[in-house]
Amino acid sequence: MDLPPTAANIARLRSSRVDSTRALVDASRAAPAPLAAFLQASTTAIFADAGERRITEDSALPTGAAALPQMTGVARPWEEAAAGANTERLNILRTSLVFEQESPLVDRLSLLAGVGLGGPVAGGEQWVSWIHLADWLRIVRAALGLEGELSLPGGVIHLAAPHPVRNREMMAALREKIAPGPLRRFSLPTPRPVLAAGAVVLHTDPALGTSGRHVTSKVLAEAGFEFEFPDFEDALGRILG
Repeated sequence: MDLPPTAANIARLRSSRVDSTRALVDASRAAPAPLAAFLQASTTAIFADAGERRITEDSALPTGAAALPQMTGVARPWEEAAAGANTERLNILRTSLVFEQESPLVDRLSLLAGVGLGGPVAGGEQWVSWIHLADWLRIVRAALGLEGELSLPGGVIHLAAPHPVRNREMMAALREKIAPGPLRRFSLPTPRPVLAAGAVVLHTDPALGTSGRHVTSKVLAEAGFEFEFPDFEDALGRILG
């Protein structure tokens, strides 16, 4: 959610996800036969700020103060709203950051790198889990049974490439592709206080820049899914090339 995490904004975001999911579940119950597949969107932000934890589909969700209300507090009821869908197979698709040409995410990061603000954010040690759009689409097709011999089980699937990167590594890769010569080796970092102040000015949530998660998929690995873009620099090269 690219808004300040006020109680009202969080409630609005949660309602937009939960209410629409419940409407789809109700529609499935009215169907004369079970659906072949029900794909429920979700987000790896359900794990909030996970620090150095290595997270797969088997990992427990955070509780207490670690479960940020604008992340876990939205994603958990969003997933739970799919319960009771009239379907032969239900998948919860927890998506990481999706990279592709002309996406708002790539445009914003590229702008920062291009003007000399492409240094580490809030220290740069936080993990960034990501996926190229081409791989995201292939996983969705596989969940629908449309990807040839590849078969995925029901349940939770993490849509994340197998090699997460640190924020500082992500920004360095962007600088290498975007920044003018002198700025490729060094750009201004964004310390936490500056990020917090900027979030007020931009009317956004500073946790979007400070929180991180090392998320991969055990389910995809066991199913034999092969990523077209497993490495961040290769994916970025394709996107920005």
